[in-house]
Amino acid sequence: MQLFIDSADIDKIKEAYSWGIIDGVTTNPSHVAKTGRKHLEVYKEICDIVDGPISLETVSPNAKEMIEEGRQLAKIHQNVVVKVVNTKEGLKAVKALSEEGIRTNVTVTFSPLQALLAAKCGATYISPFIGRLDAVGHIGMDCVRQIREIYDNYGYETQILSAAVRHPLHVLEAALAGSDCCTLGYDVLEQLYHHPLTDIAIDIFNKDWAKVPKA
Repeated sequence: MQLFIDSADIDKIKEAYSWGIIDGVTTNPSHVAKTGRKHLEVYKEICDIVDGPISLETVSPNAKEMIEEGRQLAKIHQNVVVKVVNTKEGLKAVKALSEEGIRTNVTVTFSPLQALLAAKCGATYISPFIGRLDAVGHIGMDCVRQIREIYDNYGYETQILSAAVRHPLHVLEAALAGSDCCTLGYDVLEQLYHHPLTDIAIDIFNKDWAKVPKA
């Protein structure tokens, strides 16, 4: 399963990429707004850091404008994936962009049927929002499992990109459910490394090694 960092924070992206586990980046308008910088500057810098899919989101309200915005985003770098919302207008844009060979990531997805429609329009990635479904009393991972079954049933090549991940258990469940990718915030990425038994074992080894004669 590919791991993406969900951020527009350049320092955090650089640090996470240095760990050797990051395959790509996803951004959204909220992430970019937090930087206080011009979006194109941020996008170009991210593309210079990470060699992998970089999802950059359109913000236009209708298909025609989304398509034009998507074309401009795609010109930034060969790794750019155009992020489009899962609406009628959004999927019209996905259809047009995919026919032009521009990769797309259909975001704010909350149901398997939305994912089915996106796949039919040629989406490269589908982003079900796991944590947000959990937050309103649904089991977010059920959405991923159902999408996986639908795509496998009919041979859709759209990749499942589990998003809105809140904790390491979501990452584990996504991997077990057959999600192709998972996008995580910096804090969750850090948590993947931590296990109390690992810390205890290292402490024991270090203390025992200190007892070994060195001369």
